[in-house]
Amino acid sequence: MTRLAEVAPDQATGKVAELYDTFQKTFGMIPNAFRAMSISPDALEQHWRSIHYYQHHPSLSAKLLTFIRLLVSQRMNCDYCINLNTAILMREFGLTPKQIATFREEPATTPLTVRERDMLLFVLKGTRDPLSVNAADIEHLRDLGYHDKDIFDALNLGARQVGFDILLMAFQVENDF
Repeated sequence: MTRLAEVAPDQATGKVAELYDTFQKTFGMIPNAFRAMSISPDALEQHWRSIHYYQHHPSLSAKLLTFIRLLVSQRMNCDYCINLNTAILMREFGLTPKQIATFREEPATTPLTVRERDMLLFVLKGTRDPLSVNAADIEHLRDLGYHDKDIFDALNLGARQVGFDILLMAFQVENDF
């Protein structure tokens, strides 16, 4: 499943066992990505807290967040996250594989509001070339009604996705969906 010595569900104790139980209840399984992180219980817990935070974000929609994860992962060539977020877009938002393929090629065509699309394009710009982000980019998002916290949170998700993709690819975590 991975290059690291992960904790098997039947061997889990303490924090890892508690988190595995939460994952089982939430997803009906323990995703391989989370099993791979079990070697570091604190990192696994932090990752879960981040997921939970974004799942309940008051300003950034689940659809926008899924597109951020998908399109950042596409740039990173992380098949695990590309496949996972494609499945979410299909299951939760009724998109077809053909539609998603088009959006992956042309992010500006995603079925988001103009406001959300601009946020998505900002995150893609910031994760591709951070030094290209300028004051006008931030002001544009503010003009669209985003607060600085929203702007930070969206780019933070994109940056965290880059890091997560690196871990999954380096440790060769296998898809499980």
